[in-house]
Amino acid sequence: MASYADFYRRSIDDRDAFWAEQAQLIDWQTPPQTVCDYSNPPFARWFAGGTTNLCHNAVDRHLAERGDQPALIFVSTETDQETIYTFRQLHAEVQRMAAVLQGLGVKKGDRVLIYMPMIAEACFAMLACARIGAIHSVVFGGFASGSLATRIDDAEPTVIVSADAGSRAGKPVPYKHLLDEAIQLAKHKPKAVLLVDRGLAPMKLVEGRDQLWGALREANLNAQVPCEWVDATHPSYTLYTSGTTGKPKGVQRDTGGYAVALAASMRYIYCGNPGETFFSTSDIGWVVGHSYIIYGPLIGGMATIMYEGTPVRPDGGIWWQLVEKYKVTVMFSAPTAVRVLKKQDPAYLTKYDLSSLRTLFLAGEPLDEPTAKWISEGLKGKPIVDNYWQTETGWPILAVCNGVEPTPTKFGSPGKAVYGYNVKLLDDQTGAELTGANQKGVIAIEGPLPPGCMQTVWRDDARFVNTYWSSVPNKLVYSTFDWGIRDEDGYYFILGRTDDVINVAGHRLGTREIEEAISSHPNVAEVAVVGVADQLKGQVAMAFAVLKDAGQLDDPAAMLKLEGEVMKVVDGSLGAVARPERVRFVTVLPKTRSGKLLRRAVQAVCEGRDPGDLTTMEDPAALQQIKDLVAPVV
Repeated sequence: MASYADFYRRSIDDRDAFWAEQAQLIDWQTPPQTVCDYSNPPFARWFAGGTTNLCHNAVDRHLAERGDQPALIFVSTETDQETIYTFRQLHAEVQRMAAVLQGLGVKKGDRVLIYMPMIAEACFAMLACARIGAIHSVVFGGFASGSLATRIDDAEPTVIVSADAGSRAGKPVPYKHLLDEAIQLAKHKPKAVLLVDRGLAPMKLVEGRDQLWGALREANLNAQVPCEWVDATHPSYTLYTSGTTGKPKGVQRDTGGYAVALAASMRYIYCGNPGETFFSTSDIGWVVGHSYIIYGPLIGGMATIMYEGTPVRPDGGIWWQLVEKYKVTVMFSAPTAVRVLKKQDPAYLTKYDLSSLRTLFLAGEPLDEPTAKWISEGLKGKPIVDNYWQTETGWPILAVCNGVEPTPTKFGSPGKAVYGYNVKLLDDQTGAELTGANQKGVIAIEGPLPPGCMQTVWRDDARFVNTYWSSVPNKLVYSTFDWGIRDEDGYYFILGRTDDVINVAGHRLGTREIEEAISSHPNVAEVAVVGVADQLKGQVAMAFAVLKDAGQLDDPAAMLKLEGEVMKVVDGSLGAVARPERVRFVTVLPKTRSGKLLRRAVQAVCEGRDPGDLTTMEDPAALQQIKDLVAPVV
């Protein structure tokens, strides 16, 4: 086995030969004519001239060898359903969905907007789009009408696929009225709306536009829809991500490069083998759901679990119960989810047989050392592997690649630069490269971005260049907009967003650094730090913490004492300059339903501003707690 250092160096120095080898991990109808066309920087065209199909690589190519093995395992603790689809059954369902979409007028290159809960039909819809060469755009289920309307207008879908409702904590979350309102608000009108009726919420059908999946599926039970072979550079999907402006960015992904990147990542990063089971706890509305619920595991010949529910219902052991039942070998979750489990009975971590589980991967937000240690100890030393990436990249930028060479992890670090990513630490003022150990800089990537990363912003090449490639002075490099340091062993540590930097009386502080310090206090379960405008200092840090033991929350004297303790921890770790203005204690932090902290909303409330669209918030009472705490005393 090659050393990882040699493997990585070859991916940078002998790029085309390296990626030509990785391209053999997938099926091609026509082999690629070129590996990487970078004649028009920063736009990279990977495997141009080669034709392939994502659905073929995820489903069809496995039929001969493992057609009767599980492919999709749908589990809903919301509706008490569990259904296992073999590769052969998934193949049949995807063809039915493909035939229905074609019958509704969808052709190669058309867009299909998918606004759905975590149900099997959402997987069928994504794969069906890939099968016929349509471009899917998945929007997180339950998004507000206004937000959905902007995405409809940007994507201009021929068809929208949706459902009557999702479900959260046992309560229906109706979708149809939100969708109807969004279509009314949007300038673009779809030809048809395809609806899965789960019987969770009543819905009125719009005559001539709305179609029911159940009836159309019955009419297409024996459908045979061949794969549409598309050029490797053909867009596979767009996925919207928030930006610094109000208009969301449609991250556009290709087909061939994405398939190759995912196939390689399953082998080298996640170490998943055909016939095993992969469990990602994300949602298809986010990039992890695209790459590691739907496409990655299936391309790798693995069964994938698609889970509708929370990590604590019916109890805090549900995820581990699924690991035992389906012999999960690779699990992928988020640090925020682990912090939720931290508040549950630790006995759940040892109640089930987890002998099949080799590794728990975590990504989404920086993984703090206390959380990593807690889950590692709770799982009796199972490897906990952080990895760092973005919607824009589609797969990890920083990780440890145990499939190349067994590599130790370091708590608090996502690892080293992943093969194909020419990662640099740059001075944000001058653009100069920082080569010494433990120097703080912006994490940037020299072009070309490797296969699988975004091609551009949908219909807006100028925005792609201006947003991602123009922020570092004197350099055409992709900025991650994250601060980081790299230690003497080449391990990176993420210190927070460059646009989440707090400037306190001329001192630049990363909120991430302060959060890390506060979370080391033994009674702190999780914490969010935001920069709040201050007339005297420009900005001050404001911290909101959830306690492991909330029993003293109603005792003001105890809370004041605890606040002083936390301040001392920060002083000891980072110095008095990083001490928050206040540390306030809450029972829950405001998060999206996927577990992402709504820092921007917290900051807005602290500054007395409108927090904006909060339709994806898990618990509105969380933000109200903060409003009550920061409200001026009259």
